[in-house]
Amino acid sequence: MKKILVVDDENVSLMMTENILAERYDVSCASSGEQAVEMFGRQRPDMVLSDLRMPGMSGYELQHTLNEKAGRAVPFMFMTADTDDATESRGFENGALDFIRKPFRADVLLRRVGNILRAVDMKRAATTDPMTGLLNKSSAHAAIGEMCRTSQGVLMMVDLDSFKPVNDIYGHSAGDMILVRFAEILQAVVRSSDVVGRIGGDEFIVFCQNVREEIVIEKKSRFINRCIVEAAQELLGKDCAIPLGASIGCAFAPTDGTEFAELSQKADKALYEVKRNGKHGFRFYSSVDSSQKQKNGKDALSAVVQILGERTKEKGAFVLPFEQFRSVYRFLVRLNANYGTRSWLVTLNIRLEDGLDSAKICEDFLSALRPSLRKSDVVTESARGQFLVLLMHSEFENIDMILDRIRVAWKNLGGSLLLESEVREISSEI
Repeated sequence: MKKILVVDDENVSLMMTENILAERYDVSCASSGEQAVEMFGRQRPDMVLSDLRMPGMSGYELQHTLNEKAGRAVPFMFMTADTDDATESRGFENGALDFIRKPFRADVLLRRVGNILRAVDMKRAATTDPMTGLLNKSSAHAAIGEMCRTSQGVLMMVDLDSFKPVNDIYGHSAGDMILVRFAEILQAVVRSSDVVGRIGGDEFIVFCQNVREEIVIEKKSRFINRCIVEAAQELLGKDCAIPLGASIGCAFAPTDGTEFAELSQKADKALYEVKRNGKHGFRFYSSVDSSQKQKNGKDALSAVVQILGERTKEKGAFVLPFEQFRSVYRFLVRLNANYGTRSWLVTLNIRLEDGLDSAKICEDFLSALRPSLRKSDVVTESARGQFLVLLMHSEFENIDMILDRIRVAWKNLGGSLLLESEVREISSEI
């Protein structure tokens, strides 16, 4: 049932309007613009029917506020006792879809509301992807193209890695479930004012306004890759071994351009580099471009070192996605075998309890773990509640001291869940 939010400061008018609409729609009522803003955030109605002249916040002001809050044009209809034609004209200029004068007949109101909702449904069908509910390719390109020209931000081309085996092994219905969940994950990492679209089978596009820092993209990438693995285990079973993940190529507006075609091409180049180097991560076009420009330069080595180095140096251990962590581990196996150095693999497990926010708990534990280790150590979250640590060039007798330091940091942060650990030396025999 469609949801309608009715806003009117006159109680009699509010009750009459609710009674007319309640037989066909799920109706919520607000007696002021301020109350309507609060209710809109919780209920997300399909349209708003608002009185025009109200004390405090007028109907015009309410419409502008809700459009800003939603990041889109909210379907809006005004009602008023004002007979001035200029009032009606201003309402349409502000983007209202219809205008009705009080007192109105019940059948007229129902017909006009029905017309608006049918028009909205037709527009939605033409602009959205039917499976995921995201913008379709043409609509996403148009919306992002406008943003690229008028605001700064980051354009991200996102591929769902290793999706084909899901269809091949589990069937297309399972693949559809994964695509829908992946779309939900993408929506969870953006704001209502940002744009998310599906442009192909397993290809998506995102534009986040006013995002300029690498650390923001890193956190989004880590969240997306963690959540899609959890979704696969939930939807396909705990034994699912398909390495699902997300590869993300990024280009900044206006630094890398202001036209959609240019930015998407550059983000695609960055995406290719991610997929060529192990997937499940992100890359900026600026780093790809700098690498290419410096190939024939006099100071090529210095440029490469600058590109490879960390841009955001944080205290404590080096946190990596699981795939990159695995590459470091394999390198250590070779290093230790050839040169006799000693490194250790530590498994840390938190016993998560039902009913708790496990994602928040794991993030809190990582914030306690990272500064408890050295900058030469490496950490990854391999599964929900399980963390792997590579301790470089440590003596075995010092590991208990390191583990005690982690437990103290976790306790000081308020952690109350039991922490278990296991230690093994890294060698070619493991």
